[in-house]
Amino acid sequence: MTLWVRFSHAGATGFGTLADESIAVHVGDLFNAPTPTGATLPLAAVTLRAPVQPVRFIGLWNNFHEAASKQGNAIPEVPLYFLKSPGSVIGPEAAILPPASYQGRTIYEGELGLVIGRRCKDVSEEAAEAAIFGLTCVNDVTALDLLNADPSFPQWARAKGCDSFGPVGPAIATGLDWRELSISVALNGRVRQNYRCDDMILPPARIVSLLSREMTLEPGDLIACGTSLGALPMRPGMVVEVTIPGIGTLKNVFQPG
Repeated sequence: MTLWVRFSHAGATGFGTLADESIAVHVGDLFNAPTPTGATLPLAAVTLRAPVQPVRFIGLWNNFHEAASKQGNAIPEVPLYFLKSPGSVIGPEAAILPPASYQGRTIYEGELGLVIGRRCKDVSEEAAEAAIFGLTCVNDVTALDLLNADPSFPQWARAKGCDSFGPVGPAIATGLDWRELSISVALNGRVRQNYRCDDMILPPARIVSLLSREMTLEPGDLIACGTSLGALPMRPGMVVEVTIPGIGTLKNVFQPG
């Protein structure tokens, strides 16, 4: 397993592999034979950034059996997806800042993120599996009261696309088996979500394959696989931690204006 991170240090942004609290700095293209420079940096000396800056940030709804059963939702045969703004992406430790004009409920949704490493267009599930570069943690933040504020038009993009509503990180892990992973979300240290990834309705390779029939996916694009039970509103000042063993903990604070 390898952990890839992006970081800021001495006024510049770079990327590399993380091991034993040290980053081996690389150059080039993360998705096309990145080259180690031989330099290392202590993790404590850098600021971690979101490990990927996607052009397409896709999120799934209703993709876990337990949640679908509890909520009375039908089992989908294709991804029920929405688009989050690439500008919503923030990294570890960055603040979640709802728009000043919004005073409603804002919820967290801890999710597994798929990072695309190869161009995908009309690909098979086998090819889709090979195109997934790695896995990361995502917090699909949602302004819940905006979603259905207009009964004639569900506002998925508006509710989920605000600046800072897409925390991602702290790393991209390669070599993990998604079937063995679990996702937990803690608010101020108290676990509120805890579910297994093998409860997914549509598994990662099928998600990527089906999406590639409708849009071309490029290296660096990000797909959030959906969430399960336990997504709740955040209160001002709450620390939200999304943890996936093998990837790490994505920590952010909720700071409404």
